[in-house]
Amino acid sequence: MLHIFTLNVGRNFKKQTKNNKMITIDNYLDSHYIHRSNWLRAAVLGANDGIISISSLAIGIAAASTTREPIVLATVAGLVAGALSMAAGEYVSVSSQTDVEKSDIEREKTELKEMPEIELQMLAEIYEKRGLKKETALVVAKELTEIDALAAHVRDELGINDVNQAKPIQAAIASGAAFVGGGIMPLLGAFFLPIQNIEYYLYGLSILFLSILGTVAAKTGGSSIPKAIFRVTFWGTVAMVLTALVGYLFGVNL
Repeated sequence: MLHIFTLNVGRNFKKQTKNNKMITIDNYLDSHYIHRSNWLRAAVLGANDGIISISSLAIGIAAASTTREPIVLATVAGLVAGALSMAAGEYVSVSSQTDVEKSDIEREKTELKEMPEIELQMLAEIYEKRGLKKETALVVAKELTEIDALAAHVRDELGINDVNQAKPIQAAIASGAAFVGGGIMPLLGAFFLPIQNIEYYLYGLSILFLSILGTVAAKTGGSSIPKAIFRVTFWGTVAMVLTALVGYLFGVNL
């Protein structure tokens, strides 16, 4: 009786959250963080690069200039070029990953046609290595092959699924927009902060924005906030200090 009850519960798995939303097999990943990984990585990279690149550029020019115009010009040019470069670079990079995935999928199709028995055995061995008994692994492999052989091999042999599959356009938009969002902050600082010792004001402003970025990224990804803040502020400081040093070393009045 208990066995029958357990099977029925397994077949009709549902869980009610504190928001009274029923969790089913179709939506249970909605509350997890992994499905955000693709666009979150691109967005954090873009915003972090925007803040650090534009701030470092402004600080480097400010260290060698006594007027505002060169600083503003450099930051505007850097913002436009950086955003386009980030979006294009992200698109090209992720598209290359997509090409590799498509190539492997086509290869898998060919192998399934030419040597289905070997591919079945390979799938069974994958499940066996994950902890299933040899007989059970073979049964699972056969049943999944009967349903959709290609999908089973793409998912379990190649490791490609809907969560981690490359999305070039999504990554490009997230990265480019995030760069603008991050870079616009030091740009506004270049416009409105006092020109006297502006590099120090820009540094402080950038550290503030980097801390906010680290907090938002950590909250969105479910990771440690102090660790994220330290990571972005430390490397941001390194970049801005080295850029300022270059400006001081050149010592050119722009």
